[in-house]
Amino acid sequence: MQHTFKQQLTAFEDACREAGLRLTPQRLEIFRELARATDHPSAETLHQRLVKAMPTLSLDTVYRTLGTFANHGLINKVETVESQARFEVAQLLHHHLICHKCKEIIDFHWQFIDEASLPEEVKSWGRIERKNVVVYGTCRKCLV
Repeated sequence: MQHTFKQQLTAFEDACREAGLRLTPQRLEIFRELARATDHPSAETLHQRLVKAMPTLSLDTVYRTLGTFANHGLINKVETVESQARFEVAQLLHHHLICHKCKEIIDFHWQFIDEASLPEEVKSWGRIERKNVVVYGTCRKCLV
C-alpha cells in the first residue's frame, strides 16, 4: 500500500519531532521534493530543483540534511556503484534495478526474496535490519 503525499509528510513531521529534529523550511522542502521524486535523485539534482524556489539554499545544506534524514531512517540512501549517492523516501520494502549506462533506477518488488530465510551464517552475524537486492544491467532504452 503506497502512502499518499500528505500521509508521508505527516509521518515525516511526526518522526522529526520524535527525533528532536527542527522542522526548518529547508528540511521540509528537501523532504517534499524527495517525496515527489520518482527518479531517486542525487543531492546535486535535488539542489538544482530546489534552488529555483529557494535561492539561498546551499548544496552543503542539502547534503547535510539528506545525511541527517538517512541517519534517522526518514529516507533511504540507494546503494549504487556510482560515487554519487541517490536517495528516496523510505517506503514499503522494495528492490532496485539500475541501468549501468543511463543510471536510471527502477523500483521493483520480489516477494520470494522478501520472504526467504537468510542462511544460518548470516543469521548468527547479529541483527539484520533489512534485506535489499540491487540488480544491475542495461535498460531497454539503452540496448538500442
